[in-house]
Amino acid sequence: MATIGSRQGQHRGSDVASGADDGGPGRLLRRAIRITFGLCCGIALLLLLGFLWFITLMPAAEVKLGRSADGIVVLTGGASRIIDALDLLSAKRGQRLLISGANRATNAGEISRLHPEYEAFVRCCVDFDRSLNTLGNAVETRKWAQARNIRSLIVVTSGYHMPRAMAEIAHQLPGVTLIAFPVVSEKLRAEPWWSSATTARLVLLEYLKFLFAQARMLINPGAGVSG
Repeated sequence: MATIGSRQGQHRGSDVASGADDGGPGRLLRRAIRITFGLCCGIALLLLLGFLWFITLMPAAEVKLGRSADGIVVLTGGASRIIDALDLLSAKRGQRLLISGANRATNAGEISRLHPEYEAFVRCCVDFDRSLNTLGNAVETRKWAQARNIRSLIVVTSGYHMPRAMAEIAHQLPGVTLIAFPVVSEKLRAEPWWSSATTARLVLLEYLKFLFAQARMLINPGAGVSG
C-alpha cells in the first residue's frame, strides 16, 4: 500500500520527467521553427527592398543623349529597338552599330529592304551577332568592342531590361564608358507597369533574372570573360 510520501515522490518524479521532455526535442523544434520563420521573413523583406531598388534602376522614359560615343550596341527583342539604334547611328551618335542577338533573318539586306532610308549606314557601319541571351550579348559585345578599340558605348534595349544589360556589359567591359539609351514601349508610357498583370509579371521575372545574373557574377566572375 502506497504511502502519502511515496505518492508525493512519484508526483515529483513525473514533474521532473515532464520538465525534461519540455526542454528536449519539442523545445528544439519550436526554436527551429521560430528561426526558420524569422529567416524567411528576413529574406522576403530583402527581396522586397531589392525589388523596390530595381524599380528605381528601370528607366521610365526615353532620354535625350548629351554626348556621342565610339559605338552603339542594340540588344534585340523589342520591335523598335533596332530602328532607334539606327536613328542614333544616322545622327552620328556612334561610329559603328552592333545588332546583338539578331536572328538569322535579320541581316543587312533585309533591314535595307524594309528601311531603305538607312541602307547606306547599314552597308557601311552595322555588324551582327547571333547570341541567344543577355550574357551572350555581353560576351559578343566585348569581343566586338575590343576588336574595334571602342572606349565608349551607347547601350540600346528596353527600359525593363536595361539594368541587367548594363550590369552584364559592364562586367565584360569594365574599362568602357556605358551610356544607357532605354526604349520605352507605348504601353508603358501610357500606364504604369503595376496596372497590368502581364507587365507586372514581366518586370518581376526580369528582377529575378537580374538577381541571378548578379549572383552568378559574384560567385563565378570569370564566366564568359575570357576567350
